[in-house]
Amino acid sequence: MFDSHTFFMKRFSAHLKETSRYLRYIFNGHIAFAMLFFVSALAYYYQQALTQLPANFPTAILMGVAFGGIVSYSPVRTLLKEPDLVFLIAAENKMQAYFRNALIYSFVIQLYLLLLVTAAFGPLYFATYTDRDITVYLLAFVVLLIFKVWNLLANWWVLKVREPQMRRVDLFIRVLLNMAVFYFLVNGDMLLAGIATLLFIIVFLYDYSVSRKHAGIVWDLLVQKDQNRMQTFYRLANMFADVPHIKTPIKKRQWLVSLVSKVPFAQKNTFDYLYRITFVRSGDYMGMYFRLLVIGGLFIYYIPNLWMEILFAILFLYLSSFQMMTLYQHHRTVIWPELYPVEESLRKKAIVKLLFQLGFIQTVLFSLLFLIMQAYIGFAVTLIGGALFNYLFINGYVSGKLAVKH
Repeated sequence: MFDSHTFFMKRFSAHLKETSRYLRYIFNGHIAFAMLFFVSALAYYYQQALTQLPANFPTAILMGVAFGGIVSYSPVRTLLKEPDLVFLIAAENKMQAYFRNALIYSFVIQLYLLLLVTAAFGPLYFATYTDRDITVYLLAFVVLLIFKVWNLLANWWVLKVREPQMRRVDLFIRVLLNMAVFYFLVNGDMLLAGIATLLFIIVFLYDYSVSRKHAGIVWDLLVQKDQNRMQTFYRLANMFADVPHIKTPIKKRQWLVSLVSKVPFAQKNTFDYLYRITFVRSGDYMGMYFRLLVIGGLFIYYIPNLWMEILFAILFLYLSSFQMMTLYQHHRTVIWPELYPVEESLRKKAIVKLLFQLGFIQTVLFSLLFLIMQAYIGFAVTLIGGALFNYLFINGYVSGKLAVKH
């Protein structure tokens, strides 16, 4: 007899084994050192900023948006797979225990985010509201947990609706109400917080009534959403280890392709063209490169110490080059590049050249930011130091690692 609880536990055990294997690669690598540096630097400047906090600082708005956003983001991890569309539909009436366990698992794995954000905002909260007791903040955390459960249930119920527009409208309304509740709660407007909670409960009950009208489970939607989340995780893990399950999305981006594809038509430039197009059209690399560029720029702009700014510029240069290294392995599951009548050494040379160019562009942009800030020493040190670091890192570490992988 089919037992959906036992089935979930087996699926959960396999999922845990797979994700923990990749997590070991992620947190045992260079990223652990970078994260330690980031957290230490942020904690130091966070404490310094709190001592100079202006009286009109919008703490309630900031916390309302953060808390509301976190409870609104409540995806349900069902751990379903494509074959389930065939084999489990017949057992749909026996799947209550499976989906109950999925909801519990989804709540538990999202708890860490609630704890992190609550802990991070604690010093800001007490620096702003010096007359309040810790029990008030703990009460806000309890409310955060309750809203997390409500949003998780509402999200699960809405997943029975096939129309994406309706799901987006429902999510938009819940995000606004969540943010309003936590804004009023932090600001001390309990009456308004209660009214916003009441409005949320009305939406919550409406979602429940809608789910009752859609008795069946939209299996393909659940499978697609779960696969999308796993692909996101695989793309992250792929930066640190080879992931055979990854499916990389491809985007046209024709105007960008026309900018980067101007490579002289010659056999020796085959991989230069291939890797340039891959960088632009793949859904990951270019987005990641620009995200690190923007985040690094924000760190440089807002951190008050010049030498720390320079250090962050070098650190983000290192992170970008390190993460772009996976470009070399991007086509490993495709046979066609192996059939090109081109020497393998040209392949390595092409990726090293591209990484060097990307690092150099990043160095110049960070240096120009120092110039805009009129930090002329920072401009000179970042330009010279960044270029030197880029040259040594790409031609030393990256080139050596690519030789080992080959």
